[in-house]
Amino acid sequence: MVFLYLTLEVQMFYVHRITSISFSFPTCFSSSAQNIYTYLNSHLDLIKKSLPVGFLAVDLHVWPDFHGNRSPLADLTLKGMVVGLTLSQGLDELALIYLATIQAIALGTRHILETLQSAGHHISTLFLCGGLSKNPLFVQMHADVTGKPIVLSKEVESVLVGAAILGACASGDFASVQEAMERMGKIGRIVQPNHRDKRFYDKKYEVFLKLVEHQREYKAIMQGV
Repeated sequence: MVFLYLTLEVQMFYVHRITSISFSFPTCFSSSAQNIYTYLNSHLDLIKKSLPVGFLAVDLHVWPDFHGNRSPLADLTLKGMVVGLTLSQGLDELALIYLATIQAIALGTRHILETLQSAGHHISTLFLCGGLSKNPLFVQMHADVTGKPIVLSKEVESVLVGAAILGACASGDFASVQEAMERMGKIGRIVQPNHRDKRFYDKKYEVFLKLVEHQREYKAIMQGV
């Protein structure tokens, strides 16, 4: 079994991507004690009706590289793209932008996975840790979009466990980091993908790849000016 680790550093970069879009809207709530992500997750559940929540973004597509692409394209000149915006600025629209951005991050993960797999790697499971592993929508979207199970750490503050593992290894309690990881790291919940939604996310991924293709076409056109 090969694991792809989505680490805290990468996740924090993703959080910035989400908030840079979401907070461009006027504040839609003021009295809630929830953080914005919990609040928006709840609102999406309210407006989805009988459909799977991801289907709400059927006409809204995001290319999330507002700071260029690290992987797999390694192109710092790429820009973010949002297709399907309306003039509305209500809570529903904020929630949909948030959802489409989370989907875009998961689609980017799928892009990385497929690039690795085309190079001969076999990846069967994703191990997710850090702050965004606490967001159930983020986790489920990664499972659904990639079609792979997501393994969560039993210890929510897994970065602290990582520091303890390094300390235990440095103090000689374990012969290697690998041994310390096996003894101190514990698997928690495993989130399975909803395979019934596969066709929808295959189509979303097709649009996702078209976005960057079109962006490069637009850039080529304007270079002739």
